[in-house]
Amino acid sequence: MGKVAVFIFLWIFSTLHGMAQNSDIQQVVAGLKEKYAPDSRVELFQITVLRLKDTLVLRGETTSREAYEELLAQARKTTTLVKDHIRLLPDKALGEEVWGIIYNSAGTLRAEPRYGAELVSQALLGMPVRILERKGGWRRVQTPDRYIGWMNGSVVPMTDTQWQQYLKLPKVIVTSLYVRSFEDTNKEALPVSDLVAGDMLVMKPAKGEFYQVQYPDGREAFVKKSDVMTVSDWLKNNRLTGESIVNTAKQLLGVPYLWGGTSTKGMDCSGFTKQVYWMHGIVLARDASQQVRYGRLIDETSDFSNVLPGDLVFFGTKATADNPKERVVHVGIYIGDRRFIHASDYIRINSFDPADPLYDEFNAHRYIRTKRVIGEVNSEGIEEIFENSFYHHTSNKK
Repeated sequence: MGKVAVFIFLWIFSTLHGMAQNSDIQQVVAGLKEKYAPDSRVELFQITVLRLKDTLVLRGETTSREAYEELLAQARKTTTLVKDHIRLLPDKALGEEVWGIIYNSAGTLRAEPRYGAELVSQALLGMPVRILERKGGWRRVQTPDRYIGWMNGSVVPMTDTQWQQYLKLPKVIVTSLYVRSFEDTNKEALPVSDLVAGDMLVMKPAKGEFYQVQYPDGREAFVKKSDVMTVSDWLKNNRLTGESIVNTAKQLLGVPYLWGGTSTKGMDCSGFTKQVYWMHGIVLARDASQQVRYGRLIDETSDFSNVLPGDLVFFGTKATADNPKERVVHVGIYIGDRRFIHASDYIRINSFDPADPLYDEFNAHRYIRTKRVIGEVNSEGIEEIFENSFYHHTSNKK
């Protein structure tokens, strides 16, 4: 065999060997994503792989330390030279300020760091968040339900020590649907901000019919005692029952639909169910397609004989032989007598019963199943709020 032929042979062998190694590492990346970050709404694992001669270059970002460490270990098995350009979030550039507290009545989360991006969720005042990175005035944050999005403003960055100290302060929670706080207690006082149900503020000394409160950004104001409760009393008196869930849900009748909304200013279908349970001290997953994964299965046949008020009813497209992937796109709360309450244009009541004047033919035909939250608290995806930590998940997330 001539020298040219040998060279060509070695070149082809080297090329094929490199392609095989690239294929192997790509499969590793795909497998780790499926294992650690199958849902990019709550866990990030966005990695690209490039091979330059004998060097494997890894770029991207992830919130999963386990996936990151396993990827590096697997990559080093394929080659001795690995260049690691992966950002493990929270970003080191943030320093120690990797926590934050929301200071607006409802901070908005967007899919990308720009105002024209999709509104994906909201975070209520007083809510603790984990800060993942910063781009200009935008911060990528993770809320207690683990949902990830970008915010401009609305969040006060804190160190772990500051954050822990803030969580221990006594607080009040807004129980009225929509109110205002004021600079003083007299009738001529100017407003400080609007407030919505579920907002939390630090409690200062009372003044007659008002509580003096402090915002996470340092502003001080007064709110009527009739519009709030101390968090201690609220948690102590909370009764998670089907009747209570239905009563709270009905108080939201007529609130307009807002894609990405989770506050009483406007909410989407899963934002509505999330808000109702949040007012009972329970944190649900953000989207309908996430909420359906949790709780106890009650019905899948449209029988409804075992369905109780307060159960979550889900809608979408069932899996079939031709379309094996189920799609859950809507959720509501069962209220009894084959009726349910949900966000559809506005919060309204409809029925599964064709004889009922409130019959909803469209949703009745796309009903998928019913899941129960009551009795399943502190199981996966259904977390209870604790005083001085607000959220079990976030307060233990390191």
